[in-house]
Amino acid sequence: MKPDASQPSQGLTVKARCCIVGGGPAGMMLGYLLGRAGIDVVVLEKHADFFRDFRGDTVHPSTLEVMDELGLIDEFLKLPHQRLQKMDGLFGGTPVRIADLGRLHTKYPFIAFMPQWDFLNFLRESGRRFASLKVMMTTEAVDLIRRGETIAGVRAKTPEGLIDIEADLTVACDGRHSTVRERAGFEVEEIGAPMDVLWFRAGRNADETENVFARVEPGKMMITFDRGEYWQCAYVIAKGQFEAVKARGLQALLEDVVRMAPILKSGIAEVKSFDDVKLLTVAINRLKRWTRPGLLLIGDAAHAMSPVGGVGVNLAVQDAVATANLLADKMQHGCPSENELDAVRRRREFPVKMTQAMQVIVQNNIISGALQGGGRPLKVPLIVRLITAVPWLQGIPARLLALGVRPEHVHSKDVAAS
Repeated sequence: MKPDASQPSQGLTVKARCCIVGGGPAGMMLGYLLGRAGIDVVVLEKHADFFRDFRGDTVHPSTLEVMDELGLIDEFLKLPHQRLQKMDGLFGGTPVRIADLGRLHTKYPFIAFMPQWDFLNFLRESGRRFASLKVMMTTEAVDLIRRGETIAGVRAKTPEGLIDIEADLTVACDGRHSTVRERAGFEVEEIGAPMDVLWFRAGRNADETENVFARVEPGKMMITFDRGEYWQCAYVIAKGQFEAVKARGLQALLEDVVRMAPILKSGIAEVKSFDDVKLLTVAINRLKRWTRPGLLLIGDAAHAMSPVGGVGVNLAVQDAVATANLLADKMQHGCPSENELDAVRRRREFPVKMTQAMQVIVQNNIISGALQGGGRPLKVPLIVRLITAVPWLQGIPARLLALGVRPEHVHSKDVAAS
C-alpha cells in the first residue's frame, strides 16, 4: 500500500541545493558530477541496493569517453565486462554485419557489456570522496513539496517513515514510470513500439563462443549477449503477445529459442519456468516540456528509448553530462530560472528525437516485418546488404551506435582539482 503522502513527515527534514530522484545511470552520473563541482546534492534511490536484472547493460564509447574525462576509466575497465566490436547477425539464415566499431577513430572502439549494478556501484563508491554528495538508499520519493507554483523538493518514504527533502532544484531521474513526472502532471507523447522483449539467461560453457549478435527469422527475432559465465538473451515478440506465448507453453518457447540459436542448447535448461523469463515492455515516448519552476526531468523520465541499439543508458549519461555542464555553475547561487533549466531540453531534444526516429525506422522496416511472419522466406533489406558488402559503410551505423548524434563531453568544474 502506498504511504499517505498528505500526512506530515516524521519531523526529519534534509536540505540540499539539489535533490536527484532515482539512482539509475542519469541520477548517479549527475550526482557524481554535481558533487565533483562542489554542489550540495542528495540522490534518492528507492531500493536497498542496485542488484537487479536491468535491461540496459551496454556501456558505449560515448560513456567510456566520459569516464575517461573524469579520470575514472582505468579503474572502471578493471570491473568484469565483455567487449563487442563487430555486430554480426543472421537474417533469414544469411550472415550480415550490422556495424564495425573498429572503424571508428575513438579512444575506446568497443561496447562494454557490464552489469548495470556494477556501473552504478562504481559511481557511488567513486563519489564518496565528495563531501557534498549524499546517496540515500531505501528512500523513495512519493510526492512533491510545493511553494506556490515552484517545486521545492520531495517527500520520501524511508524504513523509518516519511521525511522531507527540501531542495532549490529537484531533478527527476526516476525512469519511464516516473513518480515525479506523474505528480507534476507532465504530458507524455507516446510514439509507440511494435514489440516487447522476453529477457532471460541461458548457461554458457567455458568453451562456447559465437559472434552472432542478432538473429531474425520469419515471425521471430532474438538477440544474444555473451556475458562470460552465461548468455543473456532477448527474445522479441509482437506487442502484447506475452500471454499467447505463455499459452503455448514454456517448452515451445525454448524449442524456438534453440532452433534459432543452437549454441544455447546445453544452457537453456537453466530456464525452468516463466518465473525465469522477464517481460520488458517496450515504449518510445518523450515529453514536450522537461521543466517546471524548481524541477527538471532527464533520462528515461523525459524520454523512454526502444532497446534498438542499446542506447538508453548512454543517452541518460549524456543528459546528465549536459545538465552539469549547463547548470552546475548557476546552482552555486540557488535554483536556476526555468529558462535556464530548459537549456537542457534545448541541448538534448535534438539527439533524443533523432535517435528515436532511427529506432522507429528500424522498427518499421525490419522488426515489424520480421514479427509478422508468414510463409515467405525473409529477404535481407537492401541497406543491410550494402552495409555487409561494403566494409567502410559499417563505420556509419557504428558511429551512430557508439557516439550518438551529439556526444557530450565533461566541462563542469572539478572543485578538488581547482
